Amino acid sequence: MKQHFDHVRDWVFDLDNTLYPPSARLFDQMEVLMTDWIVQNIGVERHDAHDMRDGYLRDYGTTLAGLLHHHGIEPDPFLDHAHELDLSALVPAPDLHAAIAALPGRKIVYTNGTRKHAHRVIAARGLQGLFDAVYGIEDADYLSKPSKDAFGRVFHIGDVDTAHGAMFEDSLENLEVPHALGMRTVWIGPTAEDEPDFVDFATNDLTGFLMRVNAGLAGE
Repeated sequence: MKQHFDHVRDWVFDLDNTLYPPSARLFDQMEVLMTDWIVQNIGVERHDAHDMRDGYLRDYGTTLAGLLHHHGIEPDPFLDHAHELDLSALVPAPDLHAAIAALPGRKIVYTNGTRKHAHRVIAARGLQGLFDAVYGIEDADYLSKPSKDAFGRVFHIGDVDTAHGAMFEDSLENLEVPHALGMRTVWIGPTAEDEPDFVDFATNDLTGFLMRVNAGLAGE
C-alpha cells in the first residue's frame, strides 16, 4: 500500500454510503421526501412525481439538476426538505475515526448533499473534528458530481492538490474525473474483476482499507 499512497496529502471522502454503510438506507428516506416536495411544489400526482424524480436522476445525474433545468426552482428549499432525514440508523464509528485521523495530510468531505446534511451525518457517526473542510453541492453552484465543472469548482475552493490526492466514493461514475485529474481512486463498493480503469482500488470495508493504508505508510 505504501507505494500507492505515500504521495497523498489531500484525502477526499464522499459522504453518503461512503462514511456510513448503505444498510442505513438513508436514500430510501430521501426519495420519499423528494417525491413529497415535487407533489407539493410542481403540482403533479404522486406516481408522476415518482417517475419525474427517477427520470431526472437518470438523465441529469440528480433530481435537483432536472428540476433546475425544467422548472427553474430555487434549489435550497428543495434540498432542505430532501435532507430532513431521521439519522437514528447511524451509529458512532470509533475505528473509522481512528483510521481517518491517522492519515497524513488534510481530510476533506465532498458530497452532492448539502453542507448541513454532511455535518449532521458526521456528528451521528462520531467523526467530528476530523475534517479540515466539508463541501456540499452549494459549493459547486448546485452542479453535482460527476460533472467535471462540479469537481473543478470544489477543488479550486478547497485548493485540492489532485496530483497528491485520493478520492473515496461509493458511486463508480464519480471516480472518473478525479482519476483523470491524477488522484488515486478508491471505490467503496463490491469488488469485481471488470472494474473500470479509473478505479485504482475497490473495497467494501472503508475502515479496514484505511487501516491497511496506514499500516503501509508506517512501514508495517
